[in-house]
Order: sequence, then C-alpha cells, then structure tokens
Amino acid sequence: MPADPRLARWLQRVEARLEASLPRAEHSPQALHGAMRHAVLGGGKRLRPMLVYAAGAAVQADQDLLDAPAAAVELVHAFSLVHDDLPAMDDDALRRGRPTVHVAYDEATAILAGDALQAQAMTVLAEEARAPHALRVAWLATLANATGAAGMCGGQSLDMAGTGAMLAMDELERLHALKTGALIRAAVRLGALAGTNDSTLLRPLDEFAAALGLAFQIRDDLLDIEASSEQLGKTAGKDQAQAKSTYPALLGADGARQHLDAVADRGRQALAGFGDEAGVLRGLMDFAVSREH
Repeated sequence: MPADPRLARWLQRVEARLEASLPRAEHSPQALHGAMRHAVLGGGKRLRPMLVYAAGAAVQADQDLLDAPAAAVELVHAFSLVHDDLPAMDDDALRRGRPTVHVAYDEATAILAGDALQAQAMTVLAEEARAPHALRVAWLATLANATGAAGMCGGQSLDMAGTGAMLAMDELERLHALKTGALIRAAVRLGALAGTNDSTLLRPLDEFAAALGLAFQIRDDLLDIEASSEQLGKTAGKDQAQAKSTYPALLGADGARQHLDAVADRGRQALAGFGDEAGVLRGLMDFAVSREH
C-alpha cells in the first residue's frame, strides 16, 4: 500500500466499523455468525475500503460519512469471496492464508453467510443516520448495481461460461469489468458521492476506477503464474489448472505486463485534473501494478 499515514487511520476506522456491523459469534445462530466473521475479519488488503476513503479525500468529503460505505463495500467483497470459493464456483480451500468458509464450516453455512453479508452491507448504508436520505439512496443504488447481474454476479457468470475456452480480448475485458472492476468502480463512486454530485469530478474518477479494476485483474493473472500459494494466501496456479482465459494466456506474460503498464497510465491520466488531494488514489494505482500478493 502507499506510504501515506492516512491509510493506517482509515484502516483502523473501517476495521472498527466492520466489527460493529457484524453479529457476535456467540449469538444464535452461532455457526452462521461465526462464518460471517471468519469471512470478513480474516485480514485482506482492504483495497476497496481504502478507495472509498481516498476518493472521498479527493473531493474533500466529510470523513465521518465514509465509514459506512467503506464497511459496506468490504462486506460485499467478502460475500463475493465466500461464494467464489464454493465447490460449484472456483472450488478453493484457501483464502487469505486460512481455510475458506465452506471448508472451515460447511457448504450450506457458507452460502448463507455470503447471502447474509450482502444483506448486511445494504443495511449498513440504509441505516447510516449521518448521511442525508438522498445520499443513502445513491449509495444503495451504486452498490446494488455493482453487485448484481449488471456487475459482479454477471461477471462471475461470464467467467464460469468461459472456462475452458479462449476468450477474445474484448470478451475478457468485459468479463473482468464486471467481475472485478464493478466493485472497484463502486468503491470510488461511493466515496466521491459523499462529497460531490458534480459530473465533471465523478467522470474522471470513474475512468480512473475502471482502469484500476482492469490493472488489478491483470496483475492478479500474472501473480497466479508467478507467485506461490504462501505469497498469495490462496491457491496459486488455479487459472491454468481450470483452463480459464487470462491476460498472460492471451498476450503472453510480457504482453500482459505491457498491457498492465498501458492501463495504469490511462488511469493516472484520468486524475490529471486533480491535485495533491488525489495522491492516495495515485498511490493505490501504483500498488495495484506492483503488488506481490
């Protein structure tokens, strides 16, 4: 992550809000609540919450308005990982260096935990009393659209349908614009909406977020063939083993790196109209390009 002291403060804020948003493990139904907490509180980069705070900072939003959307987008991300790891999806036993939820608990509990996390994310936004009604509605629409058939779930469906086939570049980019990119774009939009409705500010931030989502995915594809399971905290080599279309498979590793650099430059250029207030966003693009896990 970028070397910015605000990130540590933001991380503390979102961790506290996530803890407060989750049911206590000792309360019934204990297995469901334990599985939800296992999915959310087991570490992770917290990239999406950091994007909420960083986008809010870029438009000088009230920081107290950002805790709810930062937590909500991470709850949805956690839900997506729980379901993505299921045997019917990517069938993985390792996530963030720990057993996946369906392994630690059972498959039915994992499905319910994912469902409950998605619902809890919307509850967090709807009940944020510090936010005006119109802002809560805009937040809810943004996150719901990014989560459903027009976003993350649609991308997962395309990913499953494309397994075993070599997708064309435009097909691969559409898949990942939905599966990975939609929630990253939503994170940036959630933070920005807390400070502005000005389309001249929202548009370049959305362009940046779209490039960041693609850059993150290309780097993810490269790490799948370059890093170990210990480095990644999840099973390495899964894409090739499952015959998935990836950027290295389509372009070669060197071609994928070149494409990654071009996409990252496009994202940085989208922020040209912003000053130092967008410094963390720029740093998060650098992180997405160079991360090792």
